[in-house]
Amino acid sequence: MNRAEVGFRAVGLLGGGFLSLLGATFRYRVSETHHYTAFREEGRPVIFILWHARLLSLVHRHRGEGVVALVSRHRDGEYIARVIRRGGFEAARGSSTRGGGEALRDLVRWTRKGHDIAITPDGPKGPARRLKPGALTLARITGLPLVPAAAAASRSWRATSWDRFVVPAPFARIHVRYAPPIHVSRDASEEELEALRLQAESELNRITDEVDRDAGVLDDETCA
Repeated sequence: MNRAEVGFRAVGLLGGGFLSLLGATFRYRVSETHHYTAFREEGRPVIFILWHARLLSLVHRHRGEGVVALVSRHRDGEYIARVIRRGGFEAARGSSTRGGGEALRDLVRWTRKGHDIAITPDGPKGPARRLKPGALTLARITGLPLVPAAAAASRSWRATSWDRFVVPAPFARIHVRYAPPIHVSRDASEEELEALRLQAESELNRITDEVDRDAGVLDDETCA
């Protein structure tokens, strides 16, 4: 086993344990779940879309559900993959810049097995809260709905990364909201795809702003 693999395993073990312990202290306030549970009751997967900065709260919220997350092939992506797998997720590796075609085929295979998908459409490097079209491509191929998801913490730390990644503080109230599903026709034109991309981006930003207000988040908040 090489040094890199040792590091990945250590981060997966420690990071997964940390998230489990931290998440056990969260107090969730969740609304609009019917936007995805109705599909689950029919045995149909959905494609969750969420901003990269809000990943941590939503990963803990959906732990153990067998959701498949699209994770970049960058070194940082390997760390994320190891952590989320310990929380009961699967990982498809690729992004808009590396391995996108292979990851898309992998995601299609997972949906055919009945798994929900989670995509952070502004990752892995931004710009923050700007939706790239990959999720719409997957929705068009599979016929599955896009379900925007957002989370905000009443107390948190924010990283100095491109998206100011949110780490909720212990015992924070986590406000979670889902938006109505967005359907992408298999024969959608490029113009229609762009209109749907803007709609999805707008909806995701809308519910993100709403949960921020619910949680009392300030725009310049940097620590708990």
